[in-house]
Amino acid sequence: MNVLKFGGSSVGSPDNIRQVSNIISDYLNGGEKIIVVTSAMYGITNDLIEVGKAAAADDENYTELSDRIVSHHLSAIKELIDIKSQSSIIAQMKFLTNNLEDLLHGVFLLKELSPRTLDLVMSFGERLAALIISSYLTQLGFPCEWLDARQQITTNAQFGNAKVFESLTFENIRKYFESHQKLQVVTGFAGSTSKGETTTLGRGGSDYTAALFGAALGADEIEIWTDVDGVLTTDPKKVQDAFPQISLSYVEAMELSHFGAKVIYPPTLQPAFTEKIPLR
Repeated sequence: MNVLKFGGSSVGSPDNIRQVSNIISDYLNGGEKIIVVTSAMYGITNDLIEVGKAAAADDENYTELSDRIVSHHLSAIKELIDIKSQSSIIAQMKFLTNNLEDLLHGVFLLKELSPRTLDLVMSFGERLAALIISSYLTQLGFPCEWLDARQQITTNAQFGNAKVFESLTFENIRKYFESHQKLQVVTGFAGSTSKGETTTLGRGGSDYTAALFGAALGADEIEIWTDVDGVLTTDPKKVQDAFPQISLSYVEAMELSHFGAKVIYPPTLQPAFTEKIPLR
């Protein structure tokens, strides 16, 4: 079993979602068992941060940005999903976006955006992306479910960069998959406290989600699908002849990540390292 994680640029448009679905289809048609982890659509997390800050700053124009976020996902649904199936998917999307709009209205009234509330605001991006991708895959003939990983990933209350309680999280994941055999499209980036408060795992946290699910389930490989060619020898923006590494040890990858290699989110490596799971 492999865990496939797709970043925001990989799911940033309907065309990109089609390409991601082709990759997933190739695995499934080949008889492979996989789990899919998705980030929010490209730019949406930044938009959610911006709209939250605008609402807290008493800027009535926050509703315009909120409407654009809703329209972006609605347009993707209308382009990807057959007309006869759109109403139920749009209803699910509206349930999520109505909750988001209510939350933002509360921020506007209170003129306050706490780290706890910001984490909840940001979590909507992954949830909307997972809904759209799972709906499109089902339409292609691959019945699946979208899984809100906040139900499985248990963390402390350090909002914005929460620490994961791995043993409890692994137990939750294993228990869930004992009774869910369909393909799972999992939300990245977010978890929750024991009180049910939404937390986020830091920017890049969707990679960490993939590693947690892979380690819990003993995956053969954790695959991070992105728009760059791997881990380069140095920053290609500063050194033109930087080139991809063919392979790295976990220790080498950890060193590179701590020295600023943005393609690797440091916490991602620990669960893979502990369970000796290759990270591609």
